[in-house]
Amino acid sequence: MGILSQLSIIHLLWAAKVFCQYEDYDFEDEYNEEPDHQHPYYFNSDANTQAEVPRFPFPVECTSECFCPPAFPLSMYCDHRKLKTIPNIPSHVQQLYLQNNDIEAVPAGPFNNVTFLREINLSHNKIKFHMIDHGVFTKLSNLVQLHLQHNELEEFPFPLPSSLERLLLGFNKISRLPGNALEGLPNITMLDLCNNILDDSVLKGKSFSNMKNLMQLNLCNNKLQTMPPDLPSSLMYLSLENNSISYIPENYFNRLPKIIALRMSHNNLQNIPRNTFNLPNLLELNLGHNKLKQVFYIPRSLQHLYIEGNDIEIINVTLMCPSIDPMNTNQLTYIRVDQNKLTIPISRYAFFCFPHIRTIYYGEQNVNVNKSTQLRTPVFRRFLTPEEYDEAEDHHETHDQETEEDHEADDNYFHPYFQ
Repeated sequence: MGILSQLSIIHLLWAAKVFCQYEDYDFEDEYNEEPDHQHPYYFNSDANTQAEVPRFPFPVECTSECFCPPAFPLSMYCDHRKLKTIPNIPSHVQQLYLQNNDIEAVPAGPFNNVTFLREINLSHNKIKFHMIDHGVFTKLSNLVQLHLQHNELEEFPFPLPSSLERLLLGFNKISRLPGNALEGLPNITMLDLCNNILDDSVLKGKSFSNMKNLMQLNLCNNKLQTMPPDLPSSLMYLSLENNSISYIPENYFNRLPKIIALRMSHNNLQNIPRNTFNLPNLLELNLGHNKLKQVFYIPRSLQHLYIEGNDIEIINVTLMCPSIDPMNTNQLTYIRVDQNKLTIPISRYAFFCFPHIRTIYYGEQNVNVNKSTQLRTPVFRRFLTPEEYDEAEDHHETHDQETEEDHEADDNYFHPYFQ
């Protein structure tokens, strides 16, 4: 037998062996195999800070009132079960979901041996500040996310662990913020205090500036009359809708160069100092439903501008865009100006200043006290594909049917995950 024939036989035998290996291999075995570690998603995660969880056999221990899915062995689901107390928590649990129950207190007992807990969701319960055992959360040295929105808290729940990154306290009755409540929280990236009873005196002198990693601050639906003081330069998203703020200090945003989105609809703003929004990274600006009488300078980075529901009679494009730079054009693509007092459309000069603009929504204008009017072109669009045009038409047909309450609900929050 020649050398080539021998090599051919060897090649065939090798191929048959490989083929048999793939025939015997069950891909489902790999996917059905339980992992040694569960790495849950959490905002701003860092693999180096992941708590070391010991290996444990399956099935894992689970409290009888709750559900521990095999696919997520480090999570325990106790939500929507009409619980009045917090059940015992197995020591391996990292995510604890207790939302939508009737829990009134947070005692230390159930948390005594929970070393690896990283997320607690206690939203939509009946918890009061004085019913939280002092220091119950500070013992949880790996906790990064705490949900306490939709409870009955009258005061900021402190002390809290320094590991905390996301704290949601919206829809409570918080009217007090002790001087040391915000201390010791250097890792906070998102703080939600919307829909509480905070006023200027509560925030006065409180050092937000110590939160060097704070990226998102939600203070909508409170009782603020002035801009919150001492905001850190790391801030990117600021929500101040539905307050009673009447002015913005001229140099207020000088120390906030990273701001991407600012929402201040439903306030009492009347005048905007010229360079107020000279921010290099600003993409979204919502000043709808204030008392503005004229427009203002907008940065070249801005893409979406909402100034509906004001008292603007004419859009002075020169104020918005004092100069044109072909090498650094304005990025504005959408502007909403309905419910103002416009009688004529925006000057065509706008299309030189804003070459990327795609939609100007005029809607109805409040020219007369008792009667609203509509400009000949309620919506101006350009550079739209047929598909985009149809989508925009559908959007505005739906928009015309929405109520004011719908808009307020939509504007209340930045999505907690920045989506």
